Amino acid sequence: MQPPTFQDIQEAVPRVRKVLAPTPLYEWPGLSQLTGTRFYLKHENHQPVGAFKIRGGINLVSTLSEAERRAGIIGCSTGNHGQSLAYAARRFGVKCTIVVPKNNNPDKVRAIKLLGAEIIEWGEDFDEAKRYLEQELVDGKRRYVHSANEPKLIAGVGTQAIEIFETLSQPDVIIVPVGMGSGVCGTGIVAKHLNPATEIIGVGAENAPANQLSWKAGTMQTTESAQTWAEGVATRSAAELTQEIMKSVVDDFLLVSEEEMRIAAYHILKETHNLAEGAGAASLAAVLKNKDRFQGKTVVAILSGGNLNLAELPEILRLGSLQ
Repeated sequence: MQPPTFQDIQEAVPRVRKVLAPTPLYEWPGLSQLTGTRFYLKHENHQPVGAFKIRGGINLVSTLSEAERRAGIIGCSTGNHGQSLAYAARRFGVKCTIVVPKNNNPDKVRAIKLLGAEIIEWGEDFDEAKRYLEQELVDGKRRYVHSANEPKLIAGVGTQAIEIFETLSQPDVIIVPVGMGSGVCGTGIVAKHLNPATEIIGVGAENAPANQLSWKAGTMQTTESAQTWAEGVATRSAAELTQEIMKSVVDDFLLVSEEEMRIAAYHILKETHNLAEGAGAASLAAVLKNKDRFQGKTVVAILSGGNLNLAELPEILRLGSLQ
Protein backbone atom coordinates (compact mmCIF):
# COMPACT_ATOMS: atom_id res chain seq x y z
CA MET A 1 0.00 0.00 0.00
CA GLN A 2 1.58 3.24 -1.18
CA PRO A 3 1.22 6.35 1.03
CA PRO A 4 -0.52 9.28 -0.63
CA THR A 5 1.59 12.07 -2.04
CA PHE A 6 1.12 15.82 -2.16
CA GLN A 7 -0.03 15.35 -5.77
CA ASP A 8 -2.69 12.89 -4.60
CA ILE A 9 -3.99 15.53 -2.20
CA GLN A 10 -4.00 18.17 -4.95
CA GLU A 11 -5.99 15.79 -7.15
CA ALA A 12 -8.48 15.29 -4.31
CA VAL A 13 -9.19 19.02 -4.06
CA PRO A 14 -11.65 19.30 -7.02
CA ARG A 15 -13.46 16.12 -5.95
CA VAL A 16 -13.92 17.48 -2.44
CA ARG A 17 -14.78 21.02 -3.50
CA LYS A 18 -17.42 19.75 -5.88
CA VAL A 19 -19.33 18.69 -2.76
CA LEU A 20 -17.94 20.72 0.15
CA ALA A 21 -17.19 24.41 0.59
CA PRO A 22 -13.90 25.30 2.32
CA THR A 23 -14.27 25.61 6.08
CA PRO A 24 -13.35 28.82 7.92
CA LEU A 25 -9.96 29.50 9.45
CA TYR A 26 -10.49 32.17 12.11
CA GLU A 27 -8.16 33.84 14.56
CA TRP A 28 -10.12 34.17 17.79
CA PRO A 29 -8.90 37.10 19.93
CA GLY A 30 -10.12 35.56 23.18
CA LEU A 31 -8.25 32.32 22.53
CA SER A 32 -5.16 34.24 21.37
CA GLN A 33 -5.20 36.16 24.67
CA LEU A 34 -5.78 32.98 26.66
CA THR A 35 -2.90 31.10 25.03
CA GLY A 36 -0.39 33.92 24.41
CA THR A 37 -0.33 33.05 20.70
CA ARG A 38 -1.92 34.10 17.43
CA PHE A 39 -4.46 31.32 17.75
CA TYR A 40 -6.48 30.11 14.77
CA LEU A 41 -9.15 27.43 14.66
CA LYS A 42 -9.73 25.45 11.48
CA HIS A 43 -13.46 24.87 11.76
CA GLU A 44 -13.97 21.33 10.50
CA ASN A 45 -16.94 21.25 12.88
CA HIS A 46 -18.73 23.29 10.18
CA GLN A 47 -18.75 20.35 7.76
CA PRO A 48 -22.16 18.83 6.89
CA VAL A 49 -21.47 15.92 9.25
CA GLY A 50 -19.74 18.11 11.84
CA ALA A 51 -16.26 16.66 11.33
CA PHE A 52 -13.24 16.63 9.01
CA LYS A 53 -13.51 12.99 7.97
CA ILE A 54 -16.18 13.75 5.39
CA ARG A 55 -13.38 14.96 3.10
CA GLY A 56 -11.88 11.47 2.98
CA GLY A 57 -15.22 9.80 2.47
CA ILE A 58 -16.06 12.02 -0.49
CA ASN A 59 -12.66 11.47 -2.10
CA LEU A 60 -12.70 7.69 -1.70
CA VAL A 61 -16.32 6.91 -2.54
CA SER A 62 -16.30 9.22 -5.57
CA THR A 63 -13.50 7.12 -7.08
CA LEU A 64 -15.01 3.65 -6.51
CA SER A 65 -15.53 1.45 -9.54
CA GLU A 66 -19.04 0.64 -10.70
CA ALA A 67 -18.67 -2.89 -9.33
CA GLU A 68 -17.61 -1.54 -5.93
CA ARG A 69 -20.54 0.87 -5.88
CA ARG A 70 -22.98 -1.95 -6.61
CA ALA A 71 -21.49 -4.14 -3.85
CA GLY A 72 -21.55 -1.37 -1.24
CA ILE A 73 -19.14 -0.32 1.50
CA ILE A 74 -18.64 -1.27 5.13
CA GLY A 75 -16.63 0.37 7.90
CA CYS A 76 -16.11 0.62 11.64
CA SER A 77 -16.43 3.88 13.53
CA THR A 78 -17.15 5.61 16.81
CA GLY A 79 -19.05 8.15 14.75
CA ASN A 80 -17.30 10.63 12.49
CA HIS A 81 -15.77 8.15 10.04
CA GLY A 82 -19.15 6.43 9.90
CA GLN A 83 -20.95 9.67 9.15
CA SER A 84 -18.37 10.45 6.50
CA LEU A 85 -18.93 7.14 4.71
CA ALA A 86 -22.70 7.32 5.09
CA TYR A 87 -22.83 10.86 3.69
CA ALA A 88 -20.62 10.00 0.73
CA ALA A 89 -22.48 6.75 0.10
CA ARG A 90 -25.81 8.55 -0.02
CA ARG A 91 -24.32 11.17 -2.33
CA PHE A 92 -23.10 8.56 -4.82
CA GLY A 93 -25.89 5.99 -4.46
CA VAL A 94 -23.90 3.33 -2.60
CA LYS A 95 -25.20 1.03 0.15
CA CYS A 96 -23.33 1.56 3.42
CA THR A 97 -23.00 -0.50 6.63
CA ILE A 98 -21.25 0.83 9.75
CA VAL A 99 -20.20 -1.18 12.80
CA VAL A 100 -20.16 0.88 16.01
CA PRO A 101 -19.35 -0.08 19.61
CA LYS A 102 -22.24 -0.69 21.98
CA ASN A 103 -22.99 2.31 24.21
CA ASN A 104 -21.48 4.64 21.62
CA ASN A 105 -22.28 8.37 21.49
CA PRO A 106 -26.01 8.10 20.70
CA ASP A 107 -26.10 11.33 18.73
CA LYS A 108 -23.41 10.06 16.36
CA VAL A 109 -25.19 6.73 15.90
CA ARG A 110 -28.46 8.51 15.14
CA ALA A 111 -26.68 10.79 12.66
CA ILE A 112 -25.25 7.79 10.77
CA LYS A 113 -28.71 6.21 10.61
CA LEU A 114 -30.29 9.42 9.36
CA LEU A 115 -27.80 9.42 6.49
CA GLY A 116 -29.20 6.05 5.41
CA ALA A 117 -26.53 3.62 6.61
CA GLU A 118 -27.23 0.29 8.29
CA ILE A 119 -25.88 0.17 11.88
CA ILE A 120 -24.45 -2.91 13.56
CA GLU A 121 -23.59 -2.51 17.26
CA TRP A 122 -20.85 -4.76 18.61
CA GLY A 123 -18.20 -4.72 21.34
CA GLU A 124 -17.30 -2.46 24.21
CA ASP A 125 -15.03 -0.12 22.27
CA PHE A 126 -13.75 0.71 18.79
CA ASP A 127 -11.11 -2.01 18.77
CA GLU A 128 -13.59 -4.77 19.65
CA ALA A 129 -16.04 -3.52 17.02
CA LYS A 130 -13.29 -3.38 14.41
CA ARG A 131 -12.08 -6.89 15.22
CA TYR A 132 -15.63 -8.23 14.84
CA LEU A 133 -16.02 -6.52 11.49
CA GLU A 134 -12.71 -7.80 10.13
CA GLN A 135 -13.23 -11.37 11.37
CA GLU A 136 -16.94 -11.83 10.69
CA LEU A 137 -18.19 -9.32 8.13
CA VAL A 138 -15.44 -8.72 5.58
CA ASP A 139 -16.66 -10.97 2.77
CA GLY A 140 -14.65 -9.97 -0.28
CA LYS A 141 -17.74 -8.38 -1.81
CA ARG A 142 -18.46 -5.14 0.00
CA ARG A 143 -15.58 -2.65 -0.02
CA TYR A 144 -14.16 -2.50 3.51
CA VAL A 145 -13.08 1.10 4.16
CA HIS A 146 -10.55 1.14 7.00
CA SER A 147 -10.54 4.41 8.94
CA ALA A 148 -6.79 4.96 8.39
CA ASN A 149 -5.16 2.40 6.08
CA GLU A 150 -6.71 4.06 3.04
CA PRO A 151 -4.54 6.38 0.89
CA LYS A 152 -7.58 8.09 -0.66
CA LEU A 153 -9.06 8.84 2.76
CA ILE A 154 -5.79 10.44 3.82
CA ALA A 155 -5.55 12.38 0.56
CA GLY A 156 -9.11 13.61 1.01
CA VAL A 157 -8.66 14.87 4.55
CA GLY A 158 -5.36 16.46 3.52
CA THR A 159 -7.41 19.03 1.64
CA GLN A 160 -8.07 20.74 4.98
CA ALA A 161 -4.38 21.68 5.04
CA ILE A 162 -4.49 22.99 1.47
CA GLU A 163 -7.16 25.39 2.68
CA ILE A 164 -5.08 26.43 5.70
CA PHE A 165 -2.11 27.38 3.53
CA GLU A 166 -4.33 29.22 1.04
CA THR A 167 -5.27 31.56 3.92
CA LEU A 168 -2.16 31.50 6.11
CA SER A 169 1.02 30.75 4.20
CA GLN A 170 3.47 30.34 7.08
CA PRO A 171 1.94 29.13 10.34
CA ASP A 172 4.51 28.22 12.96
CA VAL A 173 2.55 25.24 14.26
CA ILE A 174 -0.42 23.12 13.22
CA ILE A 175 -1.85 20.89 15.94
CA VAL A 176 -4.00 17.96 14.88
CA PRO A 177 -6.02 15.50 17.01
CA VAL A 178 -5.05 11.90 16.28
CA GLY A 179 -7.61 9.10 16.34
CA MET A 180 -6.23 6.70 13.75
CA GLY A 181 -4.06 9.35 12.13
CA SER A 182 -5.54 10.25 8.75
CA GLY A 183 -5.89 13.93 9.67
CA VAL A 184 -2.38 14.46 10.97
CA CYS A 185 -0.90 12.53 8.03
CA GLY A 186 -2.77 14.46 5.35
CA THR A 187 -1.98 17.75 7.06
CA GLY A 188 1.66 16.82 7.53
CA ILE A 189 2.16 15.81 3.89
CA VAL A 190 0.85 19.20 2.75
CA ALA A 191 2.81 21.20 5.32
CA LYS A 192 6.12 19.49 4.60
CA HIS A 193 5.64 20.29 0.90
CA LEU A 194 4.43 23.89 1.18
CA ASN A 195 6.31 25.14 4.25
CA PRO A 196 8.66 22.61 5.88
CA ALA A 197 9.32 25.03 8.75
CA THR A 198 5.76 24.56 10.00
CA GLU A 199 5.80 22.23 13.00
CA ILE A 200 3.20 19.44 12.86
CA ILE A 201 2.09 18.21 16.26
CA GLY A 202 -0.30 15.36 16.96
CA VAL A 203 -2.38 15.27 20.13
CA GLY A 204 -4.18 12.42 21.85
CA ALA A 205 -5.69 11.50 25.18
CA GLU A 206 -3.56 10.40 28.12
CA ASN A 207 -6.07 7.58 28.67
CA ALA A 208 -5.68 6.34 25.07
CA PRO A 209 -1.97 6.69 24.24
CA ALA A 210 -1.51 3.86 21.71
CA ASN A 211 -0.81 6.18 18.78
CA GLN A 212 1.69 8.26 20.69
CA LEU A 213 3.43 5.17 22.08
CA SER A 214 3.62 3.68 18.58
CA TRP A 215 5.00 6.89 17.09
CA LYS A 216 7.64 7.20 19.79
CA ALA A 217 8.69 3.55 19.62
CA GLY A 218 8.61 3.29 15.84
CA THR A 219 6.70 0.01 16.22
CA MET A 220 3.03 -0.80 16.70
CA GLN A 221 1.96 -0.58 20.34
CA THR A 222 -1.37 -1.46 21.96
CA THR A 223 -2.96 -0.63 25.29
CA GLU A 224 -5.42 -2.57 27.41
CA SER A 225 -7.99 0.21 27.48
CA ALA A 226 -8.91 3.57 25.99
CA GLN A 227 -11.10 5.09 28.70
CA THR A 228 -11.68 8.58 27.39
CA TRP A 229 -14.83 10.62 26.85
CA ALA A 230 -13.23 11.84 23.60
CA GLU A 231 -14.40 8.99 21.40
CA GLY A 232 -12.64 10.48 18.37
CA VAL A 233 -9.26 9.55 19.89
CA ALA A 234 -10.41 6.47 21.85
CA THR A 235 -8.39 3.66 20.30
CA ARG A 236 -6.26 0.93 21.87
CA SER A 237 -4.14 0.40 18.77
CA ALA A 238 -2.63 2.31 15.87
CA ALA A 239 -2.79 1.83 12.09
CA GLU A 240 0.13 0.67 9.98
CA LEU A 241 -0.10 3.14 7.09
CA THR A 242 -0.63 6.25 9.16
CA GLN A 243 2.11 5.33 11.61
CA GLU A 244 4.52 4.91 8.71
CA ILE A 245 3.61 8.34 7.33
CA MET A 246 3.77 9.96 10.76
CA LYS A 247 7.45 9.03 11.07
CA SER A 248 8.30 11.59 8.40
CA VAL A 249 5.66 14.32 8.85
CA VAL A 250 4.98 14.58 12.60
CA ASP A 251 7.41 16.64 14.69
CA ASP A 252 5.93 15.89 18.11
CA PHE A 253 3.01 14.12 19.74
CA LEU A 254 1.42 15.45 22.93
CA LEU A 255 -1.13 13.96 25.31
CA VAL A 256 -3.84 15.74 27.32
CA SER A 257 -6.04 14.67 30.19
CA GLU A 258 -9.80 14.22 30.32
CA GLU A 259 -10.19 17.39 32.38
CA GLU A 260 -7.91 19.40 30.10
CA MET A 261 -10.06 18.54 27.09
CA ARG A 262 -13.23 19.52 28.95
CA ILE A 263 -11.73 22.85 29.99
CA ALA A 264 -10.61 23.49 26.41
CA ALA A 265 -14.11 22.68 25.14
CA TYR A 266 -15.45 25.25 27.63
CA HIS A 267 -13.09 27.95 26.36
CA ILE A 268 -14.00 27.22 22.74
CA LEU A 269 -17.68 27.51 23.61
CA LYS A 270 -17.15 30.71 25.60
CA GLU A 271 -14.90 32.50 23.12
CA THR A 272 -16.27 31.26 19.78
CA HIS A 273 -19.77 29.93 20.55
CA ASN A 274 -18.86 26.64 18.86
CA LEU A 275 -19.41 23.23 20.42
CA ALA A 276 -16.30 21.06 20.30
CA GLU A 277 -16.32 17.32 20.93
CA GLY A 278 -13.48 15.92 23.01
CA ALA A 279 -11.11 15.25 20.11
CA GLY A 280 -11.98 18.64 18.62
CA ALA A 281 -10.96 20.37 21.85
CA ALA A 282 -7.72 18.41 22.23
CA SER A 283 -5.59 20.78 20.13
CA LEU A 284 -6.45 23.80 22.29
CA ALA A 285 -5.95 21.66 25.39
CA ALA A 286 -2.40 20.86 24.23
CA VAL A 287 -1.58 24.55 23.80
CA LEU A 288 -3.02 25.48 27.21
CA LYS A 289 -1.00 22.67 28.80
CA ASN A 290 2.23 23.85 27.13
CA LYS A 291 1.87 27.64 27.09
CA ASP A 292 5.56 28.44 27.35
CA ARG A 293 6.35 26.27 24.33
CA PHE A 294 3.90 28.09 22.06
CA GLN A 295 4.25 31.63 23.40
CA GLY A 296 4.18 34.25 20.66
CA LYS A 297 3.77 31.75 17.82
CA THR A 298 1.16 31.56 15.10
CA VAL A 299 -0.77 28.39 15.94
CA VAL A 300 -3.45 26.63 13.92
CA ALA A 301 -5.53 24.14 15.88
CA ILE A 302 -7.74 21.73 13.96
CA LEU A 303 -11.21 21.72 15.51
CA SER A 304 -11.70 18.27 14.05
CA GLY A 305 -15.31 17.78 15.10
CA GLY A 306 -18.22 19.31 16.93
CA ASN A 307 -20.35 16.23 17.49
CA LEU A 308 -20.43 16.51 21.26
CA ASN A 309 -22.54 14.11 23.28
CA LEU A 310 -24.64 16.70 25.10
CA ALA A 311 -24.56 14.57 28.24
CA GLU A 312 -20.95 15.81 28.57
CA LEU A 313 -21.94 19.48 28.55
CA PRO A 314 -22.80 19.91 32.26
CA GLU A 315 -19.35 18.69 33.33
CA ILE A 316 -17.68 20.89 30.72
CA LEU A 317 -19.58 23.92 32.05
CA ARG A 318 -18.85 22.98 35.66
CA LEU A 319 -15.11 22.68 35.12
CA GLY A 320 -15.02 25.79 32.99
CA SER A 321 -16.76 27.86 35.66
CA LEU A 322 -13.91 27.03 38.04
CA GLN A 323 -11.27 28.56 35.78
